Order: sequence, then structure tokens, then C-alpha cells
Amino acid sequence: MANRNPSPQGPLAKWGQTGRSLVFIALGAGIATASTGALQALPLRSALQQNAVSQAATPYAQNSGAIAPAPANFVASIVQEVGPAVVRIDASRTVTTQIPQAFRNPAFRQFFGDLPESSERVEQGLGSGFIVEADGRIITNAHVVDGADTVQVTLKDGRMFEGKVVGSDPVTDVAVVQIEATNLPTVDLSDSDELQAGEWAIAIGNPLGLDNTVTVGIVSATGRSSGQVGVSDKRVDFIQTDAAINPGNSGGPLLNQDGEVIGMNTAIIQGAQGLGFAIPINSVDRIADQLVATGRVDHPYLGIRMVVLTPQNQDAISQQLGLDLEETEGVLVVEVVPGSPAAQAGFQPGDVVQSVGGTAVTDAQSVQRQVERSTIGETLPVQVRRNGSTETLQVRPEALPQ
Repeated sequence: MANRNPSPQGPLAKWGQTGRSLVFIALGAGIATASTGALQALPLRSALQQNAVSQAATPYAQNSGAIAPAPANFVASIVQEVGPAVVRIDASRTVTTQIPQAFRNPAFRQFFGDLPESSERVEQGLGSGFIVEADGRIITNAHVVDGADTVQVTLKDGRMFEGKVVGSDPVTDVAVVQIEATNLPTVDLSDSDELQAGEWAIAIGNPLGLDNTVTVGIVSATGRSSGQVGVSDKRVDFIQTDAAINPGNSGGPLLNQDGEVIGMNTAIIQGAQGLGFAIPINSVDRIADQLVATGRVDHPYLGIRMVVLTPQNQDAISQQLGLDLEETEGVLVVEVVPGSPAAQAGFQPGDVVQSVGGTAVTDAQSVQRQVERSTIGETLPVQVRRNGSTETLQVRPEALPQ
């Protein structure tokens, strides 16, 4: 896909739809405005002032101790370079609503006349996206284009194109849109596995319909699970940032200080401030490649429900499930879906999962992460503790039921 240049540093953008406490911004709007400057040049009037400025400008100064010129605003430079590759996505879909039968009986007809069996309305949504291939391949959120009849892509230079949804994966909220164009500006991708909290995060998008909006902050945390974010139905970890993200930012890029994409802005938590979430670009890139190749993504599935077992909740869980648990810590299997790969492999409620595919696991998210990395149809060894002894179950993951 796009160029991937590893970077030691990193930064950070959805239409208005609420899921639990989380607000997804797909066909909605995008990032709020804000900008920040880099170090400004200061007059050097004394040795003390020179020393202070030298320390403040450490990333840009020479080891010799000489004071390097203060850099130009790096955010502005990134926006100038990357901004043309960030697009606005307008999607529309027709929604059909059935008129209740009670409103079509004779008692209502004498007052309201005959009513149709159904009515239609067109819903409009707004999101963002970024170009990863010069021939018009664009990545955005799945919820931005979900169910869309038409997708219109607008470039920063004002050109508009009709977009075609190549593939969409609601499980990870990644979608690929294609437009007919050539020689388009593109973004560079970073390695989000190397991302660390505290690095710069720059978001570009179209929040609330305000096109080409830039916000700046830092990476607040990495590896946030879908459960922590409030979207347990998603199979992906998240980057947390304090860069302002609003409806319409969905699908836009989160950038590091080198202007490389580290994530795709996706969600905010309703009522929270300074909390935004992005899907790591490594995950986005992997899913997008599968969507381009096959038009869909199959996710490995075991068929178990889990809870983290602790000394504090062991008694309560034992009583609730009617189990005599000897283990006090670990990932406890509380339910096995009948007919699932886990059921066929012999999983039982009360099993405590210790490792998946040879990798130790400590919580449900780490189990899911290892399952997601497995291959459908191939044997996956899962080590469990059962009745005081250790067993290894051989399970063959199947595709997650749609």
C-alpha cells in the first residue's frame, strides 16, 4: 500500500451514531480547530538566557552546545505537506420505514385518509479519509460509508469524485473507497507498533462540516482495548489521544511529528473531554489490504465467553456458575457456544486459559488478540488449567459468523 517509513515519534480523528457511551462519527463530522507552534526564536541577551534556550531547543540543537535556529512551525509544515491527501467524504443512504398496521385501519383513514405502507427518507452523513495510493485508493471508517447509496469524495483542491466502496469491515471499522483519478497526493504510513505515549499527535479532518481542520495534542495511551473504549463488538485496539476529535473526523488520519500516519481517527466517548481514539495504522493497513484483495475480511472465531478471574471475585463467580474453582487468577471460560470450534475442541466452563498459540495471556483482550492473529482452519493450541491440572486443547478457528 502506501509508503511505510518507521518513525520514533507519533500523533493523531467519526458519522453521528451512539454506541453505549461511545459516539461513532461516520456520516457525521470531524476534528475541531486548534494549532500549536514550535519553539520561537528568542533574543539572546545573556549567557543564562542562552543556556535556557539551548536546553529548551535540545531536539534541534547541535551536541557542540551551539544554539541552533528555532525551527519553523512543524505542524504548519506537516499540514501543507499532508493536507492535500486528506479528503472529505459525503455519503447518503435511503432509509425505508414501515408504517404500523394500526395507522392504516378504517378508524384512522376517516381522519387521515389512506396512508402508504412505508415511507422513505434520505440520510446524509459526513466523514474524512486519506489517500494511500496515487491511483485513488482511500481509507476511511466503515461506519462512514455503511449502507451508503452514494459516496462523494472531495479533495482539498475542490475536485469532486464519485467513490466506490471496495470493501468494508464493521468488525474493525475499516473501509476502502476507490475513485477514478491519477497522480493524487498520498500519505506515508508509520509503524504504529513503535508508538509511545507522549509523542506528538496531529489530526486532520472535517469536524462538524468544518473542512480541513487541524488539531494537535499528544498520544495519551496506546493499546486501549475495545472494552475500555466502550465498543466491545470491535476487534481492534485503539490509540488514545487528547487531540480534539469531533463528529466528522471519522476516517481522517492521525499523524506523528514527521507527518506520517500513525492511526485512523475513529471514536470519542460521549461527554468526555480530551479523549479521542484512533485505530493503529498497522491494523488499518492489514485490514485494508484484505479488503482490496477479497472485498471482505474473515476474522478467526473460537466461541467462548471469558472473564478475568481474581482472588476478589472468585467466590462470587464460583457461586454464580456453580463451579468449584481452584484457580484464583487467569482468564476464566464462563460459556462455550454450542457447535463452535471451542465446543468441538473440548472447552468447558471453568477452564482457565493460560496461553494461546504459545503466548501467555492475562486477560480476555490478550486472548482475543492472539486468536485474531491465528489462521482460520489451522490448529491453534490453547493451554488451560482444569481441575488442578494443565491441558492443551487443539482448536481450529472458524470465520466469525456475520
